[in-house]
Formats: sequence, structure tokens, C-alpha cells
Amino acid sequence: MASHIGSLRNQIFDYVSKKYNSKIEYLWEKYPNFAIFRNNKNKKWYGIVMNVSFKKLGVQSDEMVDILNVKVDDLMFREAILQQEGFFKGYHMSKNWISILLDGTVNTNQIFGLIDQSYLVIDNPKTSKRIK
Repeated sequence: MASHIGSLRNQIFDYVSKKYNSKIEYLWEKYPNFAIFRNNKNKKWYGIVMNVSFKKLGVQSDEMVDILNVKVDDLMFREAILQQEGFFKGYHMSKNWISILLDGTVNTNQIFGLIDQSYLVIDNPKTSKRIK
């Protein structure tokens, strides 16, 4: 399963690099596996891939897992998606973010769609001002 996780991480990086011309950035020496991608125009983040303990997501396990945080602009949508397996409240982010488990639970196409939604949220000046 570990190769699948790395593969999913790489698929996400390839997707944002090709579709949005985003550079994958590793900002923290202390967290070498945390990678962000941001909008090239306004420099706002629309995604961050991290490896964290399941405990950080509210699951009683010390197992380390990869997650992707993306931004959503509709809180009703956020609440609905959090009812599905593989989705959590955005770890270490504001209420407008969700965390997606990158273990194969969530379909890759759904992940890509949520990345697209996150990009649109931060790319829209009206939305970006309304949601912090």
C-alpha cells in the first residue's frame, strides 16, 4: 500500500504541475514531506500534502498517513463531504479547508475535482476576500 500512497502523491503533483503550472514547494525543513502548491498569480495556497499521525485527524491510531488539504467555499458542501469516508476537517487549517485521506479511499478523479474547486476558490477575488 505504501507504493500506492507515494504514487497518489505523485499523481497529485503531476496534476497540479500540468494543469496549473504550479511548482511543488517544500517550505519547512522540520517537515520535509509537507508540500504546498499555490496560484502563480496571487501566490495563495490551494493545496498542501502532508504526512501526519491519524491522531491529528481524530482517529485513535499512531499510524502515519498522507493527507491533502484543499479549500472549499461552501460550508454546507463541506459538512456534507465530511460525512463521507476519507474526509476530515482540515488539519491545522481554518474551517474552510478539508483534509482528504490519500490511501486510496477517495477516488483520484474526485480528488482532482476538489483540487480544481480549491484553485477556483482562491483564484476568485470575491471568494478569496470572503473566505480566509
